[in-house]
Amino acid sequence: MSAQGSCCHSVESQVRDPICGMGVNPLDAKHRSDYAGKTFYFCCAGCKAKFDAEPARHAQAAPPRMNMHGHSHAGATVKDPVCGMTVDPAATTHHAEHDGHTYHFCAASCRQKFVAEPALYLQERRVLQAPVRGAIYTCPMHPQVQQDHPGDCPLCGMALEPMMPSLDEDDAGEVRAMSRRLWLLIALTLPVFLLAMLPDMGMHVPAWASWLEASFASIVVLWGGAPFFARGWRSLKPWQPNMYTLIAVGTGVAWLYSVLALLVPSIFPAGFRDVHGRVGVYFESAAVIVTLVTLGDFLEWRARRRTGAALKALLGLVPKTARRLSKGAEHDVPLDEVQVGDQLRIRPGEKVPVDGVVLSGRSQVDESMLTGEAMPVTKAPGDALTGGTVNSQGALTMRVEKVGASTVLAQIVAQVAQAQRSKAPLQRVADRVAAWFVPAVIAAAALAFAGWAWWGPEPRLAHALIAAVAVLIIACPCALGLATPISIMVASGRAAQHGLLFKDAAAIEAMREVDTLVLDKTGTLTEGQPTLSSVQALAGHSRQFLLGLAASLEQASEHPLGKAITAAAKEEGLSLQAVHDFEVHVGGGVSGSTQEHRIAFGNAQLMELADLSLTAETLAGADALRHDGATVMFLGIDGKLAGLFGVSDRIKQDTPRALQDLKADGMRIVMLTGDHATTAHAVARELAIDEVHAGVSPAGKAAVIEQLRKQGRRVAMAGDGINDAPALAAADVGIAMGHGTDVAMETAQVTLVKGQLSGILRAHKLSQATVRNIRQNLFFAFIYNALGVPVAAGVLYPLFGITLSPMVAALAMSLSSVSVVGNALRLRKFS
Repeated sequence: MSAQGSCCHSVESQVRDPICGMGVNPLDAKHRSDYAGKTFYFCCAGCKAKFDAEPARHAQAAPPRMNMHGHSHAGATVKDPVCGMTVDPAATTHHAEHDGHTYHFCAASCRQKFVAEPALYLQERRVLQAPVRGAIYTCPMHPQVQQDHPGDCPLCGMALEPMMPSLDEDDAGEVRAMSRRLWLLIALTLPVFLLAMLPDMGMHVPAWASWLEASFASIVVLWGGAPFFARGWRSLKPWQPNMYTLIAVGTGVAWLYSVLALLVPSIFPAGFRDVHGRVGVYFESAAVIVTLVTLGDFLEWRARRRTGAALKALLGLVPKTARRLSKGAEHDVPLDEVQVGDQLRIRPGEKVPVDGVVLSGRSQVDESMLTGEAMPVTKAPGDALTGGTVNSQGALTMRVEKVGASTVLAQIVAQVAQAQRSKAPLQRVADRVAAWFVPAVIAAAALAFAGWAWWGPEPRLAHALIAAVAVLIIACPCALGLATPISIMVASGRAAQHGLLFKDAAAIEAMREVDTLVLDKTGTLTEGQPTLSSVQALAGHSRQFLLGLAASLEQASEHPLGKAITAAAKEEGLSLQAVHDFEVHVGGGVSGSTQEHRIAFGNAQLMELADLSLTAETLAGADALRHDGATVMFLGIDGKLAGLFGVSDRIKQDTPRALQDLKADGMRIVMLTGDHATTAHAVARELAIDEVHAGVSPAGKAAVIEQLRKQGRRVAMAGDGINDAPALAAADVGIAMGHGTDVAMETAQVTLVKGQLSGILRAHKLSQATVRNIRQNLFFAFIYNALGVPVAAGVLYPLFGITLSPMVAALAMSLSSVSVVGNALRLRKFS
């Protein structure tokens, strides 16, 4: 049976052996029998002999056809505890009882092994299932906080998230629930806000409007703000006051004050009544704060889920099933059942499921997810295979050597997850301030209440309450909460206009301090697409003649090098000839014939196979092309060497100027690539790059980044491939090219939409301006508190008789927010 035939036969077409119930591929089955107009297929000669002895009985009891997952349509399936094969309990005739449980087996041999040593096989299954545990949840800001269930961080109040995502996770339900909650809060808050604004517009508000305002605001505060109050309360137990402590205190006091003002207005002095004799309420302040904080939490939650999407994309690189060879038959099994030592079949176009070594077959394997290089790699018996790579051409048989967490791809996922958890967002500045600010504000409010209650004029209690409320309202964390997000919002919008996408505030904070820029080669410094760079004609042939013949031969090939040759011929308007006897030489090249010539096109090994001798002069010319960073191919015509072709990945047009500007800005440039050293150094010489690391694996790239950081360097890494993901996550700032893989863009903190390195310098300058703006915002947020809190507490009353009512406190609070927003809007002028 050919590989092509096997590839075209889907798992859906599998049938069950009517004797043992094992899945059998009819196209590959060597044992079959015809009975009653039907063909039955068997996994081995023994099953066929049993069927032939009593065909009527076995045909009647034959299991139904298998579905895509290897499961019977008749009912549920279980796993054979010995070999791990899927077994239909109703179809198999092999069962055994042990410790009160019934176990089912695919064959008598498995049953015999289990009966002899049941504890051994049950222990093995437990070991294999051990990595499948419940998710561990951790805090994005405090990685040391870990628990086995969802919840809130006791230090900062942030919602915990899984350390490792799962492909089975579905966030759609949670997104809908959070969206409904947010929109309901907005719907309740808008009427409260509008009703509060009517008096300022000179409009009369009926008495019932206050009760409506109080009802809606109470729902928002008590129901919508319940998580904030819970987090604020929990922050007091370990005495780690944070932003949620401020939010809980500010909104709680504003709401409680308003409730008292509405229900028992008589306790307030006449000086705090409006022209209608009513005491002012601040339901709108409490409701708006709760709604805005909920919006911020929702946006932050969605941003953090994008980092999980990067890991999910990595996990999705491996197939969910593997085609295992057992007892001369092939059958698909779930990936978690594959064990070290198993033999797997990898058909053309399929992904390699786990790490292992080639046992038989030859093929080209696309390893771009590891190396970032578009050129497929030839694989032959004894060569290593990595899970997640793609088998391009021939069929391979491999032996499994690593599964689960020990595979290369699993280690990449772990490295990305660990690096992402190590990043600290810029918002922790506000939490550090809150650690002393919250106690100070509460103490000031308490002192104000005590001072007015002891020394104040009558009614002392009312004055004391008003002073305490004024202190807490003017210290409400609106401006403090806006200080970072509003600058990030404006800066992100301005950056997007320049083709820059910042993922979060942490990227902006870190980008301003970068002094070392690490660059991947393929797709970052270069275009990432092989193109024809040179043609050296020999034996008197013309360049156009050689290119036309090579392109005619390669027009039937899917190899990236062949596509480069064909594209060059089409650009030059060359006509292509029909080719017959076309043949692909795996790892060598292609050959075929036109009406006039026999052609061979490929590497030196193919030339030797075609009995074409390479002279010393020809080899020297090939070495010169390689020294310039090109891949060399030879063209043979009618048994004679006719030309040398150089295919290279061209440097982007804007790369030289961008690197000059970056070096002028004080950055050290390092190139980090999985490509060969000769090609890498050729590119480095042309671009005057300071340091080169070539032939580096994904884990090695991350190790180089860590070494640079240990030297005290602030490192930014720019890349575009899956292989760059660990390094992008390990760097202080990861920068992805906009044309790169989804995994690279999800892992990175900055994305260059246009894929131009000049954007890195602009990102560096913008981050400096943004962090400076955030610090200014924090100053504006606190200067109002520094001046307003003492005034609200009544320090000016003994000298000037000045007090600060809650209405004025709310106005001052609003002014602080306006100042912060106005200052942040200056970033729109950044160019």
